[in-house]
Amino acid sequence: MIRLRRLRRTQKLRDAVAQTQVQVSKLILPIFVEYGKNKKEEIPTMPGVYRYTVDRLGEVVRAALQAKILGLMVFGIPETKDEKGSDAADPNGIAARAIRRIKEECRALGEELYVVADICLCEYTSHGHCGVLCGKDVDNDASLPLHAQAALVCAQAGADAVAPSSMMDGVVAAIRGKLDSEGLTNVAIMGYSAKFASAFYGPFRDAADSAPQQGDRKGYQMDFRNGREALREIAADEQEGADFIMVKPALAYLDVARAAREKSLLPLVVYNVSGEYSMVKAAAKAGFLDEKRIVQEILTAFFRAGADLVITYHALEYAKWKENGEV
Repeated sequence: MIRLRRLRRTQKLRDAVAQTQVQVSKLILPIFVEYGKNKKEEIPTMPGVYRYTVDRLGEVVRAALQAKILGLMVFGIPETKDEKGSDAADPNGIAARAIRRIKEECRALGEELYVVADICLCEYTSHGHCGVLCGKDVDNDASLPLHAQAALVCAQAGADAVAPSSMMDGVVAAIRGKLDSEGLTNVAIMGYSAKFASAFYGPFRDAADSAPQQGDRKGYQMDFRNGREALREIAADEQEGADFIMVKPALAYLDVARAAREKSLLPLVVYNVSGEYSMVKAAAKAGFLDEKRIVQEILTAFFRAGADLVITYHALEYAKWKENGEV
């Protein structure tokens, strides 16, 4: 008889032969930064996640360095919005300020974090869409220069990578061209290559105040029924010069992540989004599940599906649990 259970007899043996490991050094923590002074405000729909003002970012940097995660993904929340999302492209706008402060804090400590700037207009526009409007529709081509300028500003502020999340056709090429023309050839592009129009984004829209004022984003984000189309999107980003590809959301799209891993040679990122995070938090608070065990299982599933990096709001908690031997 074949006895596969022989390799499961003890915890030490199970650990030794485990085929997938969650490495803290492969996790990225998303953070929300707003104008003001000395504020750290918890997001009601995302327990344990906060909006910070720039002057409070030192504590985030220290926590991330202590946890030994890879880095931070920065989302800026502007003070004022307009139809073109001007704050996103302002060298003194909230995202650029936050990136500069994070890098300053790292230099002061003699340490390094990989800083990724989310590049989109939805948080910055008065209408809440990811590009400029022409009537009720988002004008794809008119939006590209605005994304490219926003990426340039963040790169000049010190971002190691820029991550266009709007799902505009050609946005990676537009950004690559802009960065290269300004001599910023070493700044990477993390393409939100397969970003689906998903109900899992609900808590994020509260956190970033980015819900569209009218309509929805189904005209530019992907239809969640289409798996093969995601591979076309990924191929397009590769051709345009992306350095990373991404699947977002992660948990309900592991089939897409696996297909992406099999088709692409680029590093694969998955985004463990706000709705996935908040569901776990709510279920754990209600006593329906063991939070530490379920987070360990979910993160393992991402890496088992082929992810190289995971963006997750659980990053600091998980790192602490792992350090303490709780997972």
